[in-house]
Amino acid sequence: MAERFEVKAVARYIPMTPRKVRLVVDAVRGKDAREALDTLRFMPHAAAEPVYKVLRSAVANAEENYGLEIDELFVSRIHADEGPRHRLAPYGGRFAGRGRFRRIIKRSTHVTVYLAERDVVDYE
Repeated sequence: MAERFEVKAVARYIPMTPRKVRLVVDAVRGKDAREALDTLRFMPHAAAEPVYKVLRSAVANAEENYGLEIDELFVSRIHADEGPRHRLAPYGGRFAGRGRFRRIIKRSTHVTVYLAERDVVDYE
């Protein structure tokens, strides 16, 4: 069986924790592209906006570069990986118990979206 043709889009260094972004990413995995965009547009999570932008970029890549229609596409793979952490020290931090000091860690996320063409079956 031949490999499925996929269109890719990546957003890097999104200033959110990967755990929060994965909640949104899991909601759109496997959906049609148009349905996934509608779902993300009305989702109340803050992470929905950057994921929406990446998905919209992947759809635009498919339409402009390969001439595919949005109705033929679905989200075949999507994942949110951990990006670099920015540790705010020595002045950015919080006092902890027993005379200690804890650094504040600002996390980031890389989101990758793969769109594939839906197999069209003709019943003739």
